Amino acid sequence: MAKKRRVYEQGHLRKLLVIVDDSSEVESALYFAASRVLHSGGQITLLYVIEPQDYQHWVGVRQVQIDEETNKAKALFRLFRRKLNAGGFDSVPVEEVIREGKKTDAIVQLIEEDEDVAIMILGAASDSKGPGPLVSSLAAGRLAGTFPIPITIVPGDLHLDDIKALA
Repeated sequence: MAKKRRVYEQGHLRKLLVIVDDSSEVESALYFAASRVLHSGGQITLLYVIEPQDYQHWVGVRQVQIDEETNKAKALFRLFRRKLNAGGFDSVPVEEVIREGKKTDAIVQLIEEDEDVAIMILGAASDSKGPGPLVSSLAAGRLAGTFPIPITIVPGDLHLDDIKALA
């Protein structure tokens, strides 16, 4: 059973979760989340997940990979903050979280730990290969019917003006 969300209780803040990676569809999710925060309050939580690699048994190599991925996450956070500022969302509060593990497990774990995470917003890829692995695994995969919070899927090819109008 999913943990009760406390986003509207005293001392709590509604958080919209956006999963960060270097795919192009993240921007659509980010802008949609920022528009929702402007209209209804709350904040954005950006989550970057460092996934394990096959060579984990080499501790030194694993640590180098974690360091590189952490630096990449921080660079993406800075990039997305600049994009938000340029898009007119400079007043939107943003929380940055980096986790290690399998992506779906890390997402569910964060949601279970943080009772203020109310909605996850994903961007769908606009190419012919499908909506992307995260949308496929979370919104249509084994977790779809039991996921602990609603998932909003934003088409990856929407323009910023369209996103602002829809959010």
